[in-house]
Amino acid sequence: MERDDLIVNDQYAVDATHSEEEGKKIRKKLYAVTIILTVITVVEVFMGVFFKRNGTFAWETIKHAFIVLTLVKAAYIVLVFMHLGDERKNLKYVILLPYALFIMYLIFIGLWEGLSVQEANSLFR
Repeated sequence: MERDDLIVNDQYAVDATHSEEEGKKIRKKLYAVTIILTVITVVEVFMGVFFKRNGTFAWETIKHAFIVLTLVKAAYIVLVFMHLGDERKNLKYVILLPYALFIMYLIFIGLWEGLSVQEANSLFR
């Protein structure tokens, strides 16, 4: 039995090679992805460390900012690492729209129930 990865003249080996220009494009894209995800993560960590519940900003604003930044980061990861960004626009919508609606529903339920629990706790104080 012959292994596929040892065959040198096979079509797979020919397709795996690329020019230096293509390699530069790929590296540039990887650096851009790394920088964008790092910046978003640093902003989230900065917000978590420096903004406290009794700080200058309203805590609800900080929570909403965390939610938005997390969703942006998740969408960017799906678009880049799952190669959804290379697909047609209609396919992107068919895949991302149900998830976006479901995530918005979960956020709504979480915030609504959180307000209900907070209101119920204030009645017993």
